[in-house]
Amino acid sequence: MIKRLLRHKAVLGLFAAVLGHYLAFALRTTRWRLHGAEHVAPHLQGQTVIAAFWHERLPLMPALWNLARRGGDPTMHVLVSRHRDGRFIGTLLGRFGLDFVHGSSARHGQDRGGAAGLRQMLDYLAAGDQVAITPDGPRGPRRVAASGVAQLAALSGVAVLPCSAQTSRKYVLRSWDRMVLPLPFGRGAIVCLPPIAVPRDGAEAALPAIAAALTEAADRADRLCS
Repeated sequence: MIKRLLRHKAVLGLFAAVLGHYLAFALRTTRWRLHGAEHVAPHLQGQTVIAAFWHERLPLMPALWNLARRGGDPTMHVLVSRHRDGRFIGTLLGRFGLDFVHGSSARHGQDRGGAAGLRQMLDYLAAGDQVAITPDGPRGPRRVAASGVAQLAALSGVAVLPCSAQTSRKYVLRSWDRMVLPLPFGRGAIVCLPPIAVPRDGAEAALPAIAAALTEAADRADRLCS
Protein backbone atom coordinates (compact mmCIF):
# COMPACT_ATOMS: atom_id res chain seq x y z
CA MET A 1 0.00 0.00 0.00
CA ILE A 2 2.75 2.45 0.97
CA LYS A 3 4.74 1.63 -2.16
CA ARG A 4 1.67 2.24 -4.32
CA LEU A 5 1.03 5.58 -2.64
CA LEU A 6 4.64 6.69 -3.17
CA ARG A 7 4.25 6.06 -6.90
CA HIS A 8 1.62 8.81 -6.98
CA LYS A 9 3.20 12.10 -8.06
CA ALA A 10 1.32 14.28 -5.55
CA VAL A 11 2.05 11.98 -2.60
CA LEU A 12 5.70 11.69 -3.58
CA GLY A 13 5.98 15.48 -3.82
CA LEU A 14 4.37 15.98 -0.40
CA PHE A 15 6.63 13.39 1.21
CA ALA A 16 9.72 15.02 -0.35
CA ALA A 17 8.64 18.46 0.88
CA VAL A 18 8.14 17.23 4.46
CA LEU A 19 11.46 15.37 4.41
CA GLY A 20 13.12 18.51 3.00
CA HIS A 21 11.93 20.55 5.98
CA TYR A 22 13.30 17.90 8.34
CA LEU A 23 16.62 17.82 6.49
CA ALA A 24 16.97 21.60 6.73
CA PHE A 25 16.37 21.40 10.49
CA ALA A 26 18.89 18.57 10.97
CA LEU A 27 21.58 20.34 8.96
CA ARG A 28 20.95 23.67 10.70
CA THR A 29 21.33 22.14 14.18
CA THR A 30 24.55 20.30 13.29
CA ARG A 31 27.84 21.96 14.34
CA TRP A 32 29.79 21.95 11.09
CA ARG A 33 33.54 22.32 10.58
CA LEU A 34 35.14 22.79 7.17
CA HIS A 35 38.36 20.85 6.52
CA GLY A 36 40.37 21.81 3.44
CA ALA A 37 39.13 25.39 3.36
CA GLU A 38 42.12 26.40 1.22
CA HIS A 39 40.97 24.05 -1.54
CA VAL A 40 37.43 25.36 -1.67
CA ALA A 41 38.07 29.06 -0.89
CA PRO A 42 38.47 30.24 -4.53
CA HIS A 43 35.26 28.47 -5.45
CA LEU A 44 33.33 29.95 -2.54
CA GLN A 45 34.25 33.30 -4.08
CA GLY A 46 32.89 32.27 -7.48
CA GLN A 47 35.69 30.49 -9.34
CA THR A 48 34.06 27.78 -11.42
CA VAL A 49 34.39 24.19 -10.24
CA ILE A 50 32.84 20.74 -10.63
CA ALA A 51 32.01 19.57 -7.10
CA ALA A 52 31.98 15.77 -6.98
CA PHE A 53 31.01 13.40 -4.17
CA TRP A 54 29.52 9.95 -3.75
CA HIS A 55 25.76 9.64 -4.02
CA GLU A 56 25.42 8.41 -0.42
CA ARG A 57 26.44 11.85 0.94
CA LEU A 58 23.98 13.90 -1.14
CA PRO A 59 21.67 14.79 1.81
CA LEU A 60 24.65 16.24 3.71
CA MET A 61 26.15 18.39 0.97
CA PRO A 62 23.80 21.40 1.37
CA ALA A 63 26.02 22.21 4.36
CA LEU A 64 28.77 23.06 1.85
CA TRP A 65 26.38 24.86 -0.50
CA ASN A 66 25.25 27.06 2.39
CA LEU A 67 28.88 28.19 2.72
CA ALA A 68 29.02 28.87 -1.01
CA ARG A 69 26.00 31.16 -0.83
CA ARG A 70 27.66 33.20 1.92
CA GLY A 71 30.71 33.66 -0.30
CA GLY A 72 28.93 35.42 -3.14
CA ASP A 73 25.75 33.52 -3.98
CA PRO A 74 27.04 31.44 -6.94
CA THR A 75 24.45 29.36 -8.75
CA MET A 76 24.85 25.61 -8.14
CA HIS A 77 23.48 23.16 -10.70
CA VAL A 78 23.17 19.52 -9.63
CA LEU A 79 22.90 16.65 -12.11
CA VAL A 80 20.17 14.15 -11.18
CA SER A 81 18.43 11.31 -12.96
CA ARG A 82 15.35 11.71 -15.16
CA HIS A 83 13.93 8.76 -13.24
CA ARG A 84 11.35 9.20 -10.44
CA ASP A 85 14.18 8.97 -7.89
CA GLY A 86 15.86 12.00 -9.46
CA ARG A 87 12.65 14.03 -9.36
CA PHE A 88 12.20 13.08 -5.71
CA ILE A 89 15.73 14.26 -4.87
CA GLY A 90 15.11 17.48 -6.76
CA THR A 91 12.01 18.21 -4.68
CA LEU A 92 13.73 17.12 -1.46
CA LEU A 93 16.70 19.46 -1.91
CA GLY A 94 14.85 22.21 -3.75
CA ARG A 95 14.47 24.29 -0.59
CA PHE A 96 18.25 24.83 -0.56
CA GLY A 97 18.17 27.06 -3.64
CA LEU A 98 19.71 24.52 -6.03
CA ASP A 99 19.00 24.11 -9.72
CA PHE A 100 18.61 20.53 -10.91
CA VAL A 101 19.67 19.30 -14.34
CA HIS A 102 17.93 16.09 -15.36
CA GLY A 103 20.44 13.78 -17.00
CA SER A 104 20.64 10.06 -17.51
CA SER A 105 20.88 6.94 -15.40
CA ALA A 106 23.18 5.39 -18.02
CA ARG A 107 26.63 4.42 -16.79
CA HIS A 108 28.48 5.78 -19.81
CA GLY A 109 26.31 8.72 -20.86
CA GLN A 110 25.65 7.23 -24.31
CA ASP A 111 21.89 7.84 -24.46
CA ARG A 112 20.19 11.08 -25.43
CA GLY A 113 19.39 11.98 -21.82
CA GLY A 114 22.99 11.60 -20.75
CA ALA A 115 24.29 13.65 -23.70
CA ALA A 116 21.72 16.39 -23.07
CA GLY A 117 22.64 16.58 -19.39
CA LEU A 118 26.34 16.80 -20.24
CA ARG A 119 25.74 19.60 -22.76
CA GLN A 120 23.65 21.53 -20.26
CA MET A 121 26.35 21.26 -17.59
CA LEU A 122 28.97 22.42 -20.10
CA ASP A 123 26.83 25.46 -20.87
CA TYR A 124 26.54 26.32 -17.18
CA LEU A 125 30.27 26.01 -16.64
CA ALA A 126 30.97 28.19 -19.67
CA ALA A 127 28.65 30.80 -18.14
CA GLY A 128 30.68 30.77 -14.91
CA ASP A 129 28.22 28.79 -12.77
CA GLN A 130 29.08 25.95 -10.39
CA VAL A 131 27.99 22.37 -10.97
CA ALA A 132 27.83 19.26 -8.79
CA ILE A 133 27.74 15.62 -9.77
CA THR A 134 27.53 12.23 -8.03
CA PRO A 135 29.56 9.95 -10.31
CA ASP A 136 28.01 6.72 -8.96
CA GLY A 137 24.43 7.96 -9.11
CA PRO A 138 21.62 7.44 -9.43
CA ARG A 139 21.66 3.66 -9.09
CA GLY A 140 25.24 2.54 -8.62
CA PRO A 141 27.21 0.43 -8.27
CA ARG A 142 28.17 2.11 -5.01
CA ARG A 143 31.39 4.15 -5.19
CA VAL A 144 32.05 3.16 -8.81
CA ALA A 145 32.47 6.33 -10.87
CA ALA A 146 30.88 6.61 -14.30
CA SER A 147 32.91 8.42 -16.93
CA GLY A 148 30.73 11.53 -17.09
CA VAL A 149 32.52 13.48 -14.36
CA ALA A 150 35.92 13.12 -16.05
CA GLN A 151 34.45 13.87 -19.48
CA LEU A 152 32.83 17.02 -18.14
CA ALA A 153 36.12 18.21 -16.64
CA ALA A 154 38.09 17.40 -19.79
CA LEU A 155 35.68 19.14 -22.16
CA SER A 156 35.14 22.20 -19.97
CA GLY A 157 38.69 22.69 -18.69
CA VAL A 158 37.23 23.06 -15.18
CA ALA A 159 38.79 21.12 -12.30
CA VAL A 160 36.98 18.53 -10.18
CA LEU A 161 36.73 19.34 -6.45
CA PRO A 162 36.52 16.05 -4.48
CA CYS A 163 34.40 16.61 -1.40
CA SER A 164 32.28 14.85 1.18
CA ALA A 165 30.57 15.32 4.51
CA GLN A 166 29.62 13.28 7.55
CA THR A 167 27.91 13.81 10.88
CA SER A 168 28.26 12.12 14.25
CA ARG A 169 24.48 11.63 14.47
CA LYS A 170 23.02 9.88 11.47
CA TYR A 171 20.77 7.18 10.09
CA VAL A 172 22.11 5.03 7.26
CA LEU A 173 19.45 3.83 4.83
CA ARG A 174 19.35 0.26 3.54
CA SER A 175 19.59 1.55 -0.01
CA TRP A 176 22.06 0.49 -2.71
CA ASP A 177 24.36 3.38 -1.76
CA ARG A 178 23.79 3.25 2.04
CA MET A 179 22.67 6.88 1.94
CA VAL A 180 23.32 8.93 5.07
CA LEU A 181 20.54 10.98 6.63
CA PRO A 182 21.61 13.41 9.36
CA LEU A 183 20.00 13.47 12.78
CA PRO A 184 19.77 16.81 14.63
CA PHE A 185 22.33 18.20 17.09
CA GLY A 186 25.40 16.31 15.89
CA ARG A 187 28.97 17.26 14.99
CA GLY A 188 29.53 17.58 11.27
CA ALA A 189 32.64 17.55 9.08
CA ILE A 190 32.85 18.89 5.51
CA VAL A 191 35.99 17.74 3.69
CA CYS A 192 37.37 19.25 0.48
CA LEU A 193 40.50 17.86 -1.17
CA PRO A 194 42.76 19.51 -3.77
CA PRO A 195 41.01 20.05 -7.12
CA ILE A 196 41.91 17.61 -9.91
CA ALA A 197 42.57 19.11 -13.36
CA VAL A 198 41.76 16.83 -16.31
CA PRO A 199 43.56 17.32 -19.65
CA ARG A 200 41.43 17.59 -22.76
CA ASP A 201 42.42 14.07 -23.87
CA GLY A 202 42.87 12.63 -20.37
CA ALA A 203 39.37 11.79 -19.15
CA GLU A 204 39.81 8.01 -19.09
CA ALA A 205 43.16 8.20 -17.33
CA ALA A 206 41.89 10.68 -14.72
CA LEU A 207 38.79 8.72 -13.68
CA PRO A 208 40.52 6.35 -11.19
CA ALA A 209 42.22 9.29 -9.44
CA ILE A 210 38.90 11.12 -9.15
CA ALA A 211 37.17 8.04 -7.70
CA ALA A 212 40.01 7.48 -5.22
CA ALA A 213 39.83 11.13 -4.09
CA LEU A 214 36.07 10.92 -3.51
CA THR A 215 36.55 7.85 -1.34
CA GLU A 216 39.42 9.52 0.53
CA ALA A 217 37.23 12.56 1.23
CA ALA A 218 34.39 10.35 2.50
CA ASP A 219 36.69 8.25 4.67
CA ARG A 220 38.34 11.34 6.15
CA ALA A 221 34.94 12.82 7.00
CA ASP A 222 34.02 9.53 8.68
CA ARG A 223 37.16 9.58 10.83
CA LEU A 224 36.57 13.19 11.87
CA CYS A 225 33.11 12.28 13.15
CA SER A 226 33.94 8.97 14.81
